[in-house]
Amino acid sequence: MTLVLDGKALAAQTEKQLLQRVEVLKEKSGGRTPILATILVGADPASATYVKMKGNACERVGMSSLKIELPTETTTEQLLAKIEELNANDDVHGILLQHPVPAQIDERACFDAIALEKDVDGVTCLGYGRMAMGEEAYGCATPKGIMRLLEHYKIELEGKHAVVVGRSPILGKPMGAMLLEANATVTICHSRTTNLQDHIKQADIIVGAVGKPEFIKGEWIKDGAVVVDAGYHPGGVGDIELSAIEDRCSAYTPVPGGVGPMTINTLIFQTVDSGEKSLG
Repeated sequence: MTLVLDGKALAAQTEKQLLQRVEVLKEKSGGRTPILATILVGADPASATYVKMKGNACERVGMSSLKIELPTETTTEQLLAKIEELNANDDVHGILLQHPVPAQIDERACFDAIALEKDVDGVTCLGYGRMAMGEEAYGCATPKGIMRLLEHYKIELEGKHAVVVGRSPILGKPMGAMLLEANATVTICHSRTTNLQDHIKQADIIVGAVGKPEFIKGEWIKDGAVVVDAGYHPGGVGDIELSAIEDRCSAYTPVPGGVGPMTINTLIFQTVDSGEKSLG
């Protein structure tokens, strides 16, 4: 039988555990809770929605959130100053800079200004480098969420051939590094890979992270593979043609309800962890 990797259910289960952890932390720290600071620059509706969803997730586990909204014309220097202010604030345990920021801002410089111990979204170069070297760091939220999902459902990774389609710095590349750290043999592909379908046909585990709707065709995926779709597009489709493999693969993440809920959940999970280290 095909196993559905239900991220929505796991996120809900984890929130109950996080709620208990936050309550324990409040008792130990005189009522203080972990605080996630979210920075939204500009008025992009989708970004505003994502920030609101993250704030709601904080509330569900009894955490606090600090919402910072900056105007569209904010400069790199002004944003860096705000990040430094949050780095120095002992009451803040996680910092999220909502992507994307307006074009005039040096996004990478601002990401990298976030203190390592507060980089709960896993976006700094330092955090990525430490993770890739097997050292302690908070992982990028989406790939780390995928790894937590695979672990929960006891998907065997060691010795398996994993093919990641996508090379973004916050998804494809860290996904490959995390799978490699779990002793999988990893191939990184992308939209310009020659003979892409031949690589995919060899995959025991396929991760679609290319950002194009149903770019990966079901006929390219071998029977019995584990299929992880990290995409989401209008119409409720991901990066993989899931309808063609749901009855042929050994396990898959549905779209929606698979990877998406685990991304926000991992952000909150890592903020609670940061709060425990600071307050506990």
